[in-house]
Amino acid sequence: MKHFLLITVAAFVISPAIAETWPTRPIRFIVPFAPGGGGDVVGRIIGQRMSEQLGKPLIIDNRAGGGGTLGCELAAKAAPDGYTLLLGNVGPIAVGPALYPKLAYDPVRDFAPVTMIASFPNLLVANPGLPFKTVPELVAYAKSRPGTLNFASAGAGTSTHLAGELFKSVAGIDVVHVPYKGGAAAMTDIIAGQVAYYFGTMPSSMPLAKAGKLRALAVTSLTRSPAAPEVPTIAESGYPKFETAAWYGLMFPTGTPREIVARTNAATMSVLALSDIRERLVHEGSEPMGSTPAQFSAYIKAEIAKWSGVVKAANLKAD
Repeated sequence: MKHFLLITVAAFVISPAIAETWPTRPIRFIVPFAPGGGGDVVGRIIGQRMSEQLGKPLIIDNRAGGGGTLGCELAAKAAPDGYTLLLGNVGPIAVGPALYPKLAYDPVRDFAPVTMIASFPNLLVANPGLPFKTVPELVAYAKSRPGTLNFASAGAGTSTHLAGELFKSVAGIDVVHVPYKGGAAAMTDIIAGQVAYYFGTMPSSMPLAKAGKLRALAVTSLTRSPAAPEVPTIAESGYPKFETAAWYGLMFPTGTPREIVARTNAATMSVLALSDIRERLVHEGSEPMGSTPAQFSAYIKAEIAKWSGVVKAANLKAD
């Protein structure tokens, strides 16, 4: 995961006219995932303080479906006036173009990147009533029951789906993908025993694991997470170099005035520099990020190229 340095507000020169008049009303903040999932948690942590920085409320609009693509399509078609902001994510922005041949938006053409916010490893969790407690035990269990074990995702093309498919490939197991319309629904069924395991996001999965409702087996970062140092990585569990992450960033529809993009970037950098915000993000298992719009744009293009290769190599399909 590429690291970005937090930048100062002074990095941009903002047009006084737009800076003084925008925003004059609440800003719609599209989170393309269901309430209760990792993206929703990130959006709410950032959204409240962004409202304070900009002087107008950021109204969170959860638009789940299509692994985040429905919300992104809605944002791409919105007026580029600074009053629709999107929480971009690796799934619908970087993986979606390869997974959905007829995607209704182009992640590069249709969005104006603002900044990265945070990056999370996925957390492999399972129903605690199942007999496996480690990654090798899960693999052995799956291999003894080919085609019968299932894993959940928050939707086709999400980081939770991609991590599951990559694990399926490297572990050489025959398991069934069960997509949901959000992480909260997926975890409800895992707790109920309807699904065996799930590569959830840290903010939504770790509290349930610590409460004993889910069993944490591994994290998908190359090193252990400070939020759960007792949980091993998949890399150290027998699959070296295995790594996936769910990154989040802010984006406007293309055509949004540069001055508005710049002011939003500056406001976000100020929020990410706050010690309590950084502590909350780290507590949730995240690495706080920060970038210029140009850096985020370049990163998105690199991620699209990376995951396009992965999707083709693994022959992944949108269920």
